[in-house]
Amino acid sequence: QTMTEVEKSKMQESIERLRNRLLETPSWPIDYMFKFIVPNNGGKVNTVRGMLPEEGKTTFNHSKDLRYVAVTHVARMASADHIIEITTKATSVDGVISL
Repeated sequence: QTMTEVEKSKMQESIERLRNRLLETPSWPIDYMFKFIVPNNGGKVNTVRGMLPEEGKTTFNHSKDLRYVAVTHVARMASADHIIEITTKATSVDGVISL
């Protein structure tokens, strides 16, 4: 299933809001919490985990029906651009939502 133009536009707006918030950060590096809701199928959880920085701490919480996994990862990040790059890659996986 591919994203509609409306979904792509909403995702781009969300990324821009994130970028603007990050650019207000006065000093870098920062500890940043990535949080994604990932469909629990097709290896998507492992795909998203592989996109996150190796350093840091990752936790996984399954929904009651096991259809989704909340993937949370806290890592020391050096720049807004690196956070945006990871978030954009992860949300390009079908069905993944960034919180």
